[in-house]
Amino acid sequence: MSRKIRYFQDQITKSGRTAAYRPLRDKDIGVDELEAKLTDLEAELLEINANTDKLQRTHSELTEFQLVLHKAGAFFSSVRNAANTVQQRADIENGSSIGEAIDRPLLQEQTEPSKQARLGFITGVIPKIKAASFERILFRATRGNMFLKQASIEDAVVDPATGEKIEKTVFVIFFSGERAKTKISKICDAFGANCYPFPEESSRQGHMKTEVDNRLLDLQHTLDAGINHRDNVLNSIGNNLDQWTVMVRREKAVYHTLNMLSIDVTRKCLVAEGWCPVSAKPKIQDALQRAAFVSNSQVNTIFQVLHTKESPPSYFETNKFTNAFQEIVEAYGVGRYQEANPGCFTIITFPFLFAVMFGDWGHGICLLLGALYLVLNEKKLGSKKLGDIMEMAYGGRYVILLMAIFSIYTGFIYNEFFSVPFGFFGGSAYRCPDSQYSIESCPMATTSGMEKWSYEPYAFGVDPIWHGSRSELPFTNSLKMKMSILLGIAQMNLGILLSYFNARYFRSALDVWYQFIPQLLFLNALFGYLSFLIVLKWCQGSKPDLYHVMIYMFLSPTEDLGENQLFMGQTFVQIVLLLVALVAVPWMLFPKPLILRKRHVQKMQGRAYGMLRESDTESTDLEIDGEHDEEEFEFGEVLVHQMIHTIEFVLGAVSNTASYLRLWALSLAHAQLSAVFYDRVLMFAWGYTNPIIRLIGLIVFASVTFGVLLLMETLSAFLHALRLHWVEFQNKFYLGDGYKFQPFSFRTLSEEDDL
Repeated sequence: MSRKIRYFQDQITKSGRTAAYRPLRDKDIGVDELEAKLTDLEAELLEINANTDKLQRTHSELTEFQLVLHKAGAFFSSVRNAANTVQQRADIENGSSIGEAIDRPLLQEQTEPSKQARLGFITGVIPKIKAASFERILFRATRGNMFLKQASIEDAVVDPATGEKIEKTVFVIFFSGERAKTKISKICDAFGANCYPFPEESSRQGHMKTEVDNRLLDLQHTLDAGINHRDNVLNSIGNNLDQWTVMVRREKAVYHTLNMLSIDVTRKCLVAEGWCPVSAKPKIQDALQRAAFVSNSQVNTIFQVLHTKESPPSYFETNKFTNAFQEIVEAYGVGRYQEANPGCFTIITFPFLFAVMFGDWGHGICLLLGALYLVLNEKKLGSKKLGDIMEMAYGGRYVILLMAIFSIYTGFIYNEFFSVPFGFFGGSAYRCPDSQYSIESCPMATTSGMEKWSYEPYAFGVDPIWHGSRSELPFTNSLKMKMSILLGIAQMNLGILLSYFNARYFRSALDVWYQFIPQLLFLNALFGYLSFLIVLKWCQGSKPDLYHVMIYMFLSPTEDLGENQLFMGQTFVQIVLLLVALVAVPWMLFPKPLILRKRHVQKMQGRAYGMLRESDTESTDLEIDGEHDEEEFEFGEVLVHQMIHTIEFVLGAVSNTASYLRLWALSLAHAQLSAVFYDRVLMFAWGYTNPIIRLIGLIVFASVTFGVLLLMETLSAFLHALRLHWVEFQNKFYLGDGYKFQPFSFRTLSEEDDL
């Protein structure tokens, strides 16, 4: 049935039609009735197509025959007229009558009567691209003992064999003898030439032309009637094709699922084993009872919970808002059953980290307008067939919405609107040293700098006075770089904390004591301490070199810090933190494999020397058989695995912290590109008084802003935020080695299920 429906779809597509959509009605037609109907329609359509193809082939042959009669007739007529003209002149000179000359044969050798031979000829059509090769082969095969006349057909004609329109040529070949005729006929067959009979007498030619014209006219009427009938059949099929497709697709899915069931030993019932959400158990039992009642079954379906050691699939109930964020997480890997799901954290952290790199509230508003269009028109867009890129944007419309909102927020913090600052939140804490100049026109802003006159900070975000000053770039670089480190350390600590909840839920004390605690100590002893120094430096307003502090914490931990000291006893604290970090490495590496080995040895000794009671023999045998299926313990393999995990975390603590500096780099690149486009494109054009130049500058500015900043930069920041979540955040706690729960549902069926 699926094959027949695909055949109908191909026929409708070839005819240039589209299948009309009609909503599915459950009781329109049964599956058995549909199968019979599809069989009848397929047989009818096959018969119509076969008859149409046969008639079309006959029509093409008659068309070629008509062209042969026309072209060859014109050739014979011209030759006859030329021969008659020459003969008339000769007869006038010799005194013969004109009537005798006309009745004389056209082709006759001037030899003795015993040696006279009549020439034969063959007419037909051949593809134009083969005409030159055809002529050469004829000349070689007959050794030049033939005469070929060709006439091109102006318009392309339908080839009877292939049904395609190609350019062809009418030919007439004159020859002498039966052997030459046999050779020429074989060559015509080899080149795919279509030969047609042609009478030499002009009276028969006219009669044959009339007969061919009448047959073509009748055949055209028959073809039109057949095509109209086929169109009516296809229209009736097209009106119901979508409904039939859905019915067959559902029926196939049902039987595919039934094939997974096993037959009971009594061969009287089917047994199905599967997974279902705990919350869905009452619904499933109710559905089974209703099915038994509707089908008048004498035996009720038995629903029983099985206990198994097999790991269940993971199922997270999502809605249209949270689904896109869950898809982002599961693109890395489906979570193991009941492990912590990072999807709920991703709803906030993913768009926020994106906005840190994309901070501009002007660009954020543009992104918000696009997201609102997708959200407000989601019903209309959801019912349409969108392109690949539009489909992707529509699926992540709520992700884009939050990304835009957070971008507006970080844009206010950076105080950037298409790289232009605004003083929405009060006055600046700086002023021009020369009181006769305002802040905007102060010439010292880019040379000696501004004068601080108030110790009250700007209410929200970056003070707009920094924009355009000589220290703008060093200030924003320092701010964004340190902010990136703080955000990175915070998110990595969140990941390590989630690993504790995983270990606690699965009751794995080893992971708590020998994985969570040393990892937390190692990360915060080094980079947590760096974050503390950053915040302390901001609070104190001091100018120590944090690069020097961190480098010499490793190279010379006992050296006096001098002017780089931030608090009393800093050297002692750094030595303690360094020792904690060094102790944390073997703490992660050795205890866990050794404890696992000790447990395995005790378990094996208990199995080997334990006393068996006779009453427990049978149950113990079953237990031992089940334990043979367990994976064997290899201490070397466990130690190597723990070593890899330890090295990965230690090196990753450094590389992951450095990886968060991409927040600073991309934010800086976005701000500088925005400033370049604003200053070098828009302001450059606005420097002219010509409105046309201004309009061109505005169009170019809008184009590069949309193409580079709103498309390319958005995609770049999205991918970097994705990497930070997958590599730097999720690898601290998320295994992602589970498999997804895929319930049987008609809604999830797609066209791929028809294959």
